Amino acid sequence: MTVRTAGTAGTARTVRTRSLDPAVGQAMSSLSATAKKGLGDPALAELVVIRASQLNHCAFCLDMHLTIARKYGVGERQLDLLAAWEEAEDVYDERERAALALTEAVTVLTDGFVPDDVYERAAAHFDDSELTHLIGLVVAINNWNRVMVARRIPPGGYPT
Repeated sequence: MTVRTAGTAGTARTVRTRSLDPAVGQAMSSLSATAKKGLGDPALAELVVIRASQLNHCAFCLDMHLTIARKYGVGERQLDLLAAWEEAEDVYDERERAALALTEAVTVLTDGFVPDDVYERAAAHFDDSELTHLIGLVVAINNWNRVMVARRIPPGGYPT
């Protein structure tokens, strides 16, 4: 339930719902899990979801996926420089860079579509199945980011 309450200095503050229909959550979780499994590279999957979550300003997802990435052995240098991956040429291999470029293009959609050169770069590093799962993963994390940001869910409170 969403209600309006009195905030500080006479301003109104919206208290946002914390609930998520279990069927919706399960469907979103299934998409995420299927996409990650099909990509076949859990460390790369975490870099992708972290980068999308940075772009979408989702503190909950950043907190959760940074923890998961460390469990999969993603190094601190890669995590520290992810927001500037294009300038950190020696930190990410070409496959990671292609996945991150596609992640940004699908997440932001500045031009209303994914540019051909970005798609072709990813297609050079991923077979059709991997590419489908990579795109599915980006779509899944963008869904999660929007659900969490819309409700302003703070970091923490997820199983580790």
